[in-house]
Amino acid sequence: MAPGVPVDAFTGSIKVSTLGTVRSKRAYVTFLAGNGDYVKGVVGLAKGLRKANSAYPLVVAMLPDVPEEHRAILRSQGCIVQEIEPIYPPENEIQFAMAYYVINYSKLRIWDFDYSKMIYLDADIQVFDNIDHLFDMPDGYFYAVMDCFCEKTWSHSPQYSVGYCQQCPDKVKWPAEMGSPPPLYFNAGMFVFEPNRLTYESLLQTLRISQPTPFAEQDFLNVFFQQTYKPIPLVYNLVLAMLWRHPENVELEKVKVVHYCAAGSKPWRYTGKEVNMDREDIKLLVKNWWDIYNDESLDFKAENLVPEGETCSRPPIMGSMHEPAMSYIPAPSAA
Repeated sequence: MAPGVPVDAFTGSIKVSTLGTVRSKRAYVTFLAGNGDYVKGVVGLAKGLRKANSAYPLVVAMLPDVPEEHRAILRSQGCIVQEIEPIYPPENEIQFAMAYYVINYSKLRIWDFDYSKMIYLDADIQVFDNIDHLFDMPDGYFYAVMDCFCEKTWSHSPQYSVGYCQQCPDKVKWPAEMGSPPPLYFNAGMFVFEPNRLTYESLLQTLRISQPTPFAEQDFLNVFFQQTYKPIPLVYNLVLAMLWRHPENVELEKVKVVHYCAAGSKPWRYTGKEVNMDREDIKLLVKNWWDIYNDESLDFKAENLVPEGETCSRPPIMGSMHEPAMSYIPAPSAA
């Protein structure tokens, strides 16, 4: 069962840096690589968090290949730009996983960030309601929304072959002859976690001996945090396939976070021609994303811009950390 989610937003717990600037102990964080159009997703996310009156900054963990032009755009939107070195996974992972998934291993760097608690959000996510209260959930756990196994991207899995999905476990029972049902599996597009140096080092050490898996870092995180994972309601990460796979579980008007991860659903690339993309609920969600992205009143005010490397607790959305040199993987334009 998902733990209860407190409703009161966190308002305290700040620390003063050595430079004398007020630094929030909590922040949202996203990931960006390459020179492609995902920068639009990050801009939209920053403006969405601002519209939702979030009290915390948005940190953008980015690889070195993000061009200065895109960095400047993100700074102008109040984002904290934090460059990270890529993490080069084991050779077997590189051969097995798609290039974009390989790059996603670099997300593990965020466990070494200087914050007490963070909420990770993919760049193709939009926040439509305040979720600051998620920072108040008990420490010591990894919080995320359960994934769905019904799309063909899961055709490699025993769940898909059986027709079993954790979103509706009573619809198709897990066969007794196959033993216990698989452990709960989360979607890694959104999660609440606590950066910690020891956890970070353990993640990197474990990665070196990990076996190849189809979904790379998502599979890896599911195994690593299996014992501490706590499911949270799907309103905090609506994977669009839920709309046609499990409509009985979705109350769209209550959804706070939408994950535009279905094929053809990225708002900045949307044509409506791909499978399921001509649905009215999809059209509405794409429109809602564009309404936020195009709303100039949500742009960060330049006079309040905080210099990179500094943060302030008052502006709703506001930026580097040295890492050892590692082998570098150029990002595809889609990253």
